[in-house]
Amino acid sequence: MNKQNPKTTTVNCPTCSKTVEWTGANEYRPFCSKRCKLIDFGEWATEKHSIAGDPVFLEDEELDGPIQ
Repeated sequence: MNKQNPKTTTVNCPTCSKTVEWTGANEYRPFCSKRCKLIDFGEWATEKHSIAGDPVFLEDEELDGPIQ
């Protein structure tokens, strides 16, 4: 029998799909573990994940100025 608090929200870990309680006690939420969090970060860093949109290109005159 599941004795979870009926008001506790659960989500699926975006990496492994394991059920995770969405509480302040879970420092890795929405992930189930540090490992899954780092795997997801690596996928963003290597551009396996991205947010759709038009590419942004700088104009030639913007490239000649100092980088700020």
